Amino acid sequence: MYLDVADSGVLPYGWTRYAQFSLSVVNQIHNKFTIRKETQHQFSARESDWGFTSFMPLGELYNPSRGYLVNDTCIVEAEVAVCKVVDYWSYDSKKETGYVGLKNQGATCYMNSLLQTLYHIPYFRKAVYHMPTTENDMPSGSIPLALQSLFYKLQYNDSSVSTKELTKSFGWDMHDSFMQHDVQELNRVLSEKLEDKMKGTVVEGTIQQLFEGHHMNYIECINVDFKSTRKESFYDLQLDVKGCQDVYASFDKYVEVERLEGDNKYHADKHGLQDAKKGVLFIDFPPVLQLQLKRFEYDFMRDTMVKINDRYEFPLQLDLDRDDGKYLSPDADRNVRNLYTLHSVLVHSGGVHGGHYYAFIRPTLSDQWFKFDDERVTKEDSKRALEEQYGGEEELPQTNPGLNNTPFKFTKYSNAYMLVYIRESDKDKIICNVDEKDIAEHLWIRLEKDREEKERRKKEKAEAHLYTIIKVARDDDLKTQIGKDIYFDLVDHDKVPSFRIQKQMTFAQFKEEVAKEFGIPTQFQRFWLWAKRQNHTYRPNRPLSPQDEAHTVGQLKELVNKAHNAELKLFLEVELGLDLKPLPLPDKTREDIFLFFKLYEPEKEQLRYVGRLFVKASGRPQDILPKLRMLAGFSQDDDIELYEEIKFEPNVMCEYIDNRLLFRSCQLEDGDIICFQKSSKPDSADRYRFPDVPSFLTYIRNRQVVHFRSLEKPKEDDFCLEMSKIFTYDQVVEKVAEKLGVDDPSKIRLTSHNCYSQQPKPQPIKYRGVERLLDMLIHYNQTSDILYYEVLDIPLPELQALKTLKVTYHHATKDEVSVHSIRLPKNSTVGDVLNDIKTKVELSHPNAELRLLEVFYHKIYKVFAPNEKIENINDQYWTLRAEEVPEEEKNLGTFDRLIHVYHFTKDTQNQTQVQNFGEPFFMVIREDEILSSIKERIQKKLKVPDEDFSKWKFAYISLGRPDYFEDSDTVAVKFQRNMYGAWEQYLGLEHPDTAPRKAHTINQNRHSFERPVKIYN
Repeated sequence: MYLDVADSGVLPYGWTRYAQFSLSVVNQIHNKFTIRKETQHQFSARESDWGFTSFMPLGELYNPSRGYLVNDTCIVEAEVAVCKVVDYWSYDSKKETGYVGLKNQGATCYMNSLLQTLYHIPYFRKAVYHMPTTENDMPSGSIPLALQSLFYKLQYNDSSVSTKELTKSFGWDMHDSFMQHDVQELNRVLSEKLEDKMKGTVVEGTIQQLFEGHHMNYIECINVDFKSTRKESFYDLQLDVKGCQDVYASFDKYVEVERLEGDNKYHADKHGLQDAKKGVLFIDFPPVLQLQLKRFEYDFMRDTMVKINDRYEFPLQLDLDRDDGKYLSPDADRNVRNLYTLHSVLVHSGGVHGGHYYAFIRPTLSDQWFKFDDERVTKEDSKRALEEQYGGEEELPQTNPGLNNTPFKFTKYSNAYMLVYIRESDKDKIICNVDEKDIAEHLWIRLEKDREEKERRKKEKAEAHLYTIIKVARDDDLKTQIGKDIYFDLVDHDKVPSFRIQKQMTFAQFKEEVAKEFGIPTQFQRFWLWAKRQNHTYRPNRPLSPQDEAHTVGQLKELVNKAHNAELKLFLEVELGLDLKPLPLPDKTREDIFLFFKLYEPEKEQLRYVGRLFVKASGRPQDILPKLRMLAGFSQDDDIELYEEIKFEPNVMCEYIDNRLLFRSCQLEDGDIICFQKSSKPDSADRYRFPDVPSFLTYIRNRQVVHFRSLEKPKEDDFCLEMSKIFTYDQVVEKVAEKLGVDDPSKIRLTSHNCYSQQPKPQPIKYRGVERLLDMLIHYNQTSDILYYEVLDIPLPELQALKTLKVTYHHATKDEVSVHSIRLPKNSTVGDVLNDIKTKVELSHPNAELRLLEVFYHKIYKVFAPNEKIENINDQYWTLRAEEVPEEEKNLGTFDRLIHVYHFTKDTQNQTQVQNFGEPFFMVIREDEILSSIKERIQKKLKVPDEDFSKWKFAYISLGRPDYFEDSDTVAVKFQRNMYGAWEQYLGLEHPDTAPRKAHTINQNRHSFERPVKIYN
């Protein structure tokens, strides 16, 4: 069955249409068995039909019981949508939608979606424009100016906008831009920062006016007249997704009343413990309501964050006055109508460890939605913006609907993550007009200049094929750069004058341009071509011949530029007289060699360019020494040493030149560099750090400024030292020790930097474990300039021969825990560790026996044998615990059991799972001892008050499943005789965990990213 183009035989040449369509054979008995197939096709005169060669079996169609052919009638339906073909690369967002997107810096889509949402709240945009900035501010150092600049470009640019200036103003580096963060967290941090920046300005309070609402937390006693209330403000609301069908269900849950009764009574002033109800009601909602959907939760069982992809609906209009204002407090102003309309939907597509963010926005609250996906903006219908972002599951179309097979469902990982609603009564104020009069004049002028410069560069790029860039280096450039910007070779071509010349221009015309620029008449100009040598140096190679100069500029570039570079690089040779006026150029013969000269002064550690000379190949270096002395300002009695600078990659090669040899014998050629200095004296090596040219150039090639940080403060530079990459390990630690005033360099321990995590590496550098400084700085294929240091109390070689263990000691009779760092030779035993601990702690009696346990996740996994070697014990991931061995454990009876006892609580999400917490311990139980007796001993050991202990439950737990005891049960029958190894079977003590939660459980809607969002400026 096919779809064909009508009148396909007479279609005009080049006609095409792209269509998405479906064909259906309707089941006239049960519509759900209708066979429907979808496809898409680019229809053209050559391919005018498209469809399905095998749509359905004819046997199915002709079988009257199937319902496809009824009363000799078969119903076929076709749905056709003719679509515009969108070419991603040529797609113009501004042209198609009137809006432009934001460029992604690597992982900044979360920021882009938020910025687009804020930009499309015109009242907010106007306030940003009215923040005071000056023409002297730089966007990269001013958040207000960077945001103004960004919003201006979003409003007036024709193409997507970069956010680099803004992230620089945040104080972010490239690493921050490649870290994906949480959009909700960025929203809060940015709002707080802008609120702070707006203080004392005409727009102070804008953030509060737009986004701040208030709710009331209350506790009201049921049987006595007592009520406690506390007013709090909010800029956004965190709504539960799990267990809620839609936004209204989340608000119902938000204001749900909690009963405080039984064991959980409220302590009311003067009334003691009372039954009470606790809850939250809203005093007022803000004009712009930001709803953060809790799509991410902490899973206690898996000890990780998980994403909630459940279906969660949100309305186009949100009525928070519904059911007679059940969300409102008695103090709320009932004259304010809390009816909201949806403005934007921020979507997260992906899992908990990353993904992609984009936003659906209605900038003017019309029926037209737009999708802002980084650089691309497209028009979308309301179904895409709403229903398709609810999340949940989706069914794949059935391939054989006639068969009663279960449809395949898959989870939708793209779903709404943040909603922005605007109150109907405030929308005219918020969706206001923002035009050029709202933009500061200096900002408008600055950004217009930027735009014009961008247009100029764009035009240059478009016309680049008509022009050649010619870079002209002169003696002045060499004098300016050598010894300051560069030391090797002759010039940095990026810093010499350049000419943009039309390719059709003759070289003679180009020389006229040079004459105008430099004031050198054309007859005094000689140009040399540069060439890259095999040793990667770049030197003037040969002068242009008359035949070369007869070409146009474009022809010459093609002729001499084998690498097809866009630029033509030349050296301009000019001879100047004593009056600095140009002189006629000397003839250049095959016998002449064109040499460049650098002077090195070891007392100043300075290298500089002094000039160039033509020398005869048949001459000797000693012939030009008088000229060199004159160039250097030496007396004619000074002895001079000459060196040829040959190359500097990968290592410096600089060779001594014998003055008595012929230049030809020295293998010198045009463009070679000779470095010279006064001849070294016998004591030069002692007087100067770098007594000769080779030692100085080697130092320059390898010098490295290293930023040192204390390992205790790994984010802060402490000091910097200039070193050489070829410094030995000993030289590096000596320099650090000298800087820190440490007498013994071997007490310095260094740790390398991880360039990817921007953290110290886990393992420090071993004593003489690397040969050179460069080895310390390299991390995979990257080179860092950061090292971390520690000052040890003993030399590092001694420390490396020792094993350091962190051991917590639990006192036998007092509720005290102390932490000790035990340092012993690596061949020591656990017994040696325990003997060392005895000298540091208070024992219950002098002959007390200690043991060492391995504790991990609140369970005891191992009791170490006293003769076990400590070298392989790891205290990095689990806790080492030392404690006294109770007397009762030393005298176990034949039928006694030594069992593990752990604290646990039920998982709130999954009541069949348990979570351990607190300190585990061992306990001896008798063969016939019942639970009530064991409970007494546990209560006495743990010193738990009667009131609390009465609520505890006791269970035998094996492989995480509790089997509860009654007081009369004999406990020992459940336990195997295995003493220490049975950590998965234990006596469980069930009671609430009253210890403070870990930080990561407090905010359960955070991604498990490494670093929080920070705006530093």
